Amino acid sequence: MKQAICRYIYFRLLGWKANVTVPDYDKYIICAAPHTSNWDFIIGKLFYCAIGRQTGFMMKKEWFFPPLGWLLKAMGGIPIDRSRKTSLVETISNTVKESKRFHLAITPEGTRSPNPDWKKGFYYIALNAQIPIVLIGIDYKAKAITAEKALRPCGDYEKDIKEIKDYFKQFTGKHPANFQTGDI
Repeated sequence: MKQAICRYIYFRLLGWKANVTVPDYDKYIICAAPHTSNWDFIIGKLFYCAIGRQTGFMMKKEWFFPPLGWLLKAMGGIPIDRSRKTSLVETISNTVKESKRFHLAITPEGTRSPNPDWKKGFYYIALNAQIPIVLIGIDYKAKAITAEKALRPCGDYEKDIKEIKDYFKQFTGKHPANFQTGDI
């Protein structure tokens, strides 16, 4: 029922498309970009539900106030306290290893503002847990979300991040000026 509602909203009401060829692996990290608007979250959650998949997501803890926080947690939200210096990569990597299924969506820019210096956590979680990174592109120009590429981190961050950033250059965010890949 939930999937049918999401499909109706995503495909019929909003008129978006889905291009998905990546398998639904038991465990993976989703690297979603460009992330230039709060609408990315809504469109992305509708997309993922519409294709019959589930994922968790991380969001700064300030968004987890009642009653919104209860809703976000029910949707798979994990509040992140960015003021504390904890080993989030190690904690999540261990959770992945202990889980039968684990899907977590992360926006590598870490902000909706222009940021060419992407966060590295998504990469190191996947590397430490030895799971693939599924690249999901949000394209407002084409009104489509694409999941056609996955890669297993090789341990050479510079090589892998160049491939990842090159892939995302083909997508147009809601606010294109806010998406930067930097010098790659």
